[in-house]
Amino acid sequence: MNQYEILKHYFGYDTFRDGQEKLIHAILEGRDVLGIMPTGAGKSLCYQIPALMMGGITLVISPLISLMKDQVSNLNQAGILAAYLNSSLTPGQYRKVLELARGGRYPIIYVAPERLVTEDFLQFALDPQVNISMVAVDEAHCVSQWGQDFRPSYLKIVDFIKRLPKRPVVSAFTATATAEVRDDIIDILMLQEPEVLTTGFDRTNLYFGVQTPKDRYQALVELLEQHKAESGIVYCLTRKIVEEVCEKLIKEGFSVTRYHAGLSDAERKHNQEEFIYDNVRIMVATNAFGMGIDKSNVRFVIHYNMPKNMESYYQEAGRAGRDGEPAECILLYGGQDVITNQFFIDHNQDNDALDPMTRQLVMERDRERLRKMTFYCFTHECLRDYILRYFGEYGSNYCGNCSNCLTQFENTDVTEMAKALLSCIESSRQRYGAAVIIDTVHGANTAKIRGYRMNENPEYGSLAKVPVYRLRQILNQLQLDSYLTATNDEYAILRLTSKGLSVLNNEETVWMKLVKEQNNSEKETPKKSRKKKNTLAGAGEFTESEETLFETLRRLRAQIAKEEKVPPYIVFSDKTLTHMCIVKPEDKEEMLSVSGVGEFKYEKYGERFLEAIRNQADIKA
Repeated sequence: MNQYEILKHYFGYDTFRDGQEKLIHAILEGRDVLGIMPTGAGKSLCYQIPALMMGGITLVISPLISLMKDQVSNLNQAGILAAYLNSSLTPGQYRKVLELARGGRYPIIYVAPERLVTEDFLQFALDPQVNISMVAVDEAHCVSQWGQDFRPSYLKIVDFIKRLPKRPVVSAFTATATAEVRDDIIDILMLQEPEVLTTGFDRTNLYFGVQTPKDRYQALVELLEQHKAESGIVYCLTRKIVEEVCEKLIKEGFSVTRYHAGLSDAERKHNQEEFIYDNVRIMVATNAFGMGIDKSNVRFVIHYNMPKNMESYYQEAGRAGRDGEPAECILLYGGQDVITNQFFIDHNQDNDALDPMTRQLVMERDRERLRKMTFYCFTHECLRDYILRYFGEYGSNYCGNCSNCLTQFENTDVTEMAKALLSCIESSRQRYGAAVIIDTVHGANTAKIRGYRMNENPEYGSLAKVPVYRLRQILNQLQLDSYLTATNDEYAILRLTSKGLSVLNNEETVWMKLVKEQNNSEKETPKKSRKKKNTLAGAGEFTESEETLFETLRRLRAQIAKEEKVPPYIVFSDKTLTHMCIVKPEDKEEMLSVSGVGEFKYEKYGERFLEAIRNQADIKA
């Protein structure tokens, strides 16, 4: 079979997504590739399809056991033989996989990077019977110390490849990588004249929103109430917050579990499976949860706290809507989040192994990333555009599917308030950070302010009537618009630019977009012009009968998943069920026209779903 026949036969798709075909073609030509594609864009197919055509074995380097299991389950369900080698196997199971692999049973084997340097695996890889035709590196940003998830074990990949009698094709894939990290991946993995393809970072099905609630927990509860019966993730900064939030939600009757590094391996595994198998609706977790989680029906991701950088945020938010259906990504911001993240940066034990100069560079980079993450929480421009610009993409500054684009703003002259802030910085000889400046102009009577003698500053208390959140907004805007800069160290001291001085000299007016005042009848959450959750692109909204059919098919899917002992989304995704509801297939031919239904899955499940659709039609008749 060629790549198009494989795509249809095993995976049930008629066409490739953007970028997939080009990368597959390059691999089949024997070229190295680097694919930067957003979460849910179908990176896995880019190495899985060539693996079935190249002969030999494709080794997929993956950082997490859960990810390997998920991928192998997906392939096995599609009728493709695949296996994984990791610490979850018993010695007997491990030897059995190697034995079968030597006999040519598995075209695809998933392996942890640590496994590459073990004696038994090297012995297998160097066996004359074994032909390793491709090494595919998943989550390739882990190879770069400039990436957000640096794993020293990833550095062992190149040494392993060098030991092989014949160099295989090397393919690398990641969802989030700045230009700096991309270059790092190419250099460290020693990719040879690679085909580098970036499909773009935009996930149009995701709604982005930022809230700054007075009561963060209450805001969370309200969001969860809006997503009843849907699956989602709540990310928290610390284990303590995870425990607190999880406990409260359980008491209020929500279907919830937890995940963080402080739990035992057994409990983490159990809780993760409860979530993946749809036994529990909500996962409350630290960033320890998620890399490689391929649960396609996550309809919302809520960040209870602000993460430390945009890479982490976009990767975590990207776990929503992997099936291409509409999903929400909401960030609940609080000022303490910046302080907590700053503490993590300053006390990052991963940096201890670095030489002093590199450690300093990494810390400076992390502080700058934190600053840009903070600006995201304060900008009144399009949130999607802000994210894309961060990753080097430029498009429309209006997406129509984020909280800022759906909120009415008006340009407001904030020159006088800006002048007071800038004057305070100048008169204190540019020695302090944002917190001290805000406390000063607001007239705070604290020991710190008195100790610094800022209560004697000419601007002390000059903006006492302006809310602190507004002062913080203006100060952030002044940095965004280059009226101010901040030093890249622990204290982030504010400094005036020539542009800032021109404001003080009455040579420039400072404008800022502020939320337009509304009357009480208008003060509701902006209506989001999004499709209902159960819609397919271009399909419009579900009718009542289609909604009923969807729930029927979802129940059948859950039943099959229980029988097969696999997560429901591995049977069929929400998107595939949605398409069934629209097409309403009556026979095999029509069922195979549904996106995501391949020959193998049809033979296993097709008739049961056809029967459910027919029964629904009979009831309606």
